[in-house]
Order: sequence, then structure tokens, then C-alpha cells
Amino acid sequence: MKPDPAPPPPGGILWSVAGDIRMFLMLPPALAMQVAHPAVGAGVDEHSVFRTDPWGRGERSVRSVLLWVYGADEAAEEGRRLRALHRTIQGTDTHGRRYHALMPANYAWVHATGFPVYQHAQKYLGRPFTEAQERQLYAEWLQVGRILGIHDRDMPQTLQEFWPYYRRMLAEEVELTAVAGELTAADSPVPPPDRGPRALRLVLRVLWPVLLPPLARFRRFVTIGLMPPDARAAIGLPWTAAQERGLRRFGRVVRTVVPLLPERLRYLPIARRARARHRAAG
Repeated sequence: MKPDPAPPPPGGILWSVAGDIRMFLMLPPALAMQVAHPAVGAGVDEHSVFRTDPWGRGERSVRSVLLWVYGADEAAEEGRRLRALHRTIQGTDTHGRRYHALMPANYAWVHATGFPVYQHAQKYLGRPFTEAQERQLYAEWLQVGRILGIHDRDMPQTLQEFWPYYRRMLAEEVELTAVAGELTAADSPVPPPDRGPRALRLVLRVLWPVLLPPLARFRRFVTIGLMPPDARAAIGLPWTAAQERGLRRFGRVVRTVVPLLPERLRYLPIARRARARHRAAG
């Protein structure tokens, strides 16, 4: 029996960035790029609960991402769970083409979007990656792809091969799908959070009409701003010079404050526990 693929190594690039709280700012642009592919957008539109249970859907997505990197033996099991979950997702996209969630081209694109978002967002939220770090990050991202069941033949195996593939996908596939439009809109209806202490949920339910508009504008701001400019242009999302200046100011605050936080505040629980176990093991 073929052994399970190993997760990215402790001490690697993903080990440092995937569980950092800044990942909450990087997930929205990656998700918007994913659903800008018509097949992926149709699958999410027809089969996802992102409209009716956005908070639960988000929580499960974050947990899944963390398990790919920090889950040790659970990483491969999470990959199998995801493939099983997507096995029945199929239909017809807006161009009349049949799709299946596990078609190699579709499944690989969903995974591929994470790398250019990490590479671009890091320039604002942290220290830009060196060329060597980018190559290492891409190698680790390929390793995560193997955990998800993506065959090497379906993903470019080097960074030099990735960028032509990425540009071709932007030129030939992505567009402003209905779901991509919803995820980048400032007026999409979002229910109040249904997680956390009951008292907090009650307060948020009362204040939600006041809180939602600025939160929705901020989500749109970081989703479009932290998306690579070529992807933003290919999808047709607007971005102004004033917004760019605002993003740079925001980024300066984030990259100054977050590294000063203690680990219990900077890293999410799954990542924090894995990092502590690694340190204890020497």
C-alpha cells in the first residue's frame, strides 16, 4: 500500500505563516479567485452552504487548512475526507459545460490559488519572500496538494512552470462569476455569527445592522486588495490608487503589530499546539 504523503516540514514557510492570524486576511482573496473559475463557481453556487451558514463554513475551511500543515497523521485523513466530500459535486456551469469538483483541472486550480495569494499578500502583511523562500513555499504547496490527492502531473512541478500556467488560467478561464461577485461585494447579506457564547451572540444579533456595513466594506477591501493585481484585472474587479495607499497603510500596521503579539494570540489553536509539540520534541 502506498504510504500517505507527509505534510510540509516543521520549521518551513507554511509552518510559520499558515496558522498565523494574518491568514484570515489571505483566505478571502484566494476563495474569490477559486470561484472566479466558472466550474468552481457553479459548484459552490449549487452545492455550498456559504450563504446559509457562512460562519460554520468558514470555521470548517480554516480547520481544514490548518490540518494540511499542522495535522501530522491527520493531514492525509483530512485530504481523504475532502475528496469524499467533493465526490458527488457535479453539474453544468454557466457556459453549458459539464463539471465535476474532482476534475483535475478544477481541483488543481482551487489549490493553486493559494500560492500567488500568499506570495502577493506577504508584501503587505509581512516581509516579502526572497526568491529562495518563494521556491520553498511552492515546493511546500505542492506537498499540500499531494495531501489533497492532486497528482503531480496535474500541477506545474516548478515555480518556473507555475507562472505560465497561472497566466493562462487568468487569460482563458477566470471571470466575474456570480459567486465571485458576491464574495467581493460590499452589500451581500450575511447573517450574524452563530458561534461563541450565547450572550455575545445576542449582542451581535442586536448590533448586526450597524456592524455589518463597515465589516462588509472591509471584507471587500482586503479581498480585492490582497488579490494579485493580474488576477484582479482578469476578473474585472476595480481598484484605485487611493485604495492602494490605504492598503499599504493598513499593511504597515499589521506587519508591525502582529509579530509583537505573544504566540497564544498570534497563532490559531491547532497551529499553536503543533508548534509547542515540535519545540518540546526538540
